[in-house]
Formats: sequence, structure tokens, C-alpha cells
Amino acid sequence: MMRIMKKIIHLLKRFVEIYEEISISKFRGPIYKEYAKENDLFMYLCFSELMGIPNPVAFHTLELYPIFYEEFHQWHIRMGMEKSPIDGLTCC
Repeated sequence: MMRIMKKIIHLLKRFVEIYEEISISKFRGPIYKEYAKENDLFMYLCFSELMGIPNPVAFHTLELYPIFYEEFHQWHIRMGMEKSPIDGLTCC
């Protein structure tokens, strides 16, 4: 009896996963594009002071630099900069 219940629960979970995948799949592209735009803006805010642009939220973003250092290379390439725009920050 327990095996049957476990199989039913497994099938229901699988059904829910498939249903979610089907219902979300058509929105995945626009959601990713919007996420990328917001992430680019956030990275710009984090590193704008290092590029010489006044940053109104510099105090709050200062502690995030170590976290975003790994993503910085991908960001500046996506923004159209071949090399790092910051002299002291070499990632290429």
C-alpha cells in the first residue's frame, strides 16, 4: 500500500513539474531579458564610482564588490567594452 502511495505522489510531483514547465516556457525569454537589463543596471550602479561617475548608492554597494567581481568581465563585454574600463581592475 505504501509503495502505491509513493508512486502516486511521485507521479503527481512529476505532473506538476511538467505543467509548470509548459506554462512557464513561453515566458522564459522575456523574463530572462528583463532580468538581464535589471542586472546590467545594478552592475552599472555598483561599478559606476570606480569609473568616475558619482554613485548615489556607493555606501550601500561597497560591500558587494567582491561578490560581483566574478561577473564584472561578462558585464563589460555585454556593455560593449572590449577591455576592463577600470585601470586597477584587470579581468581580461
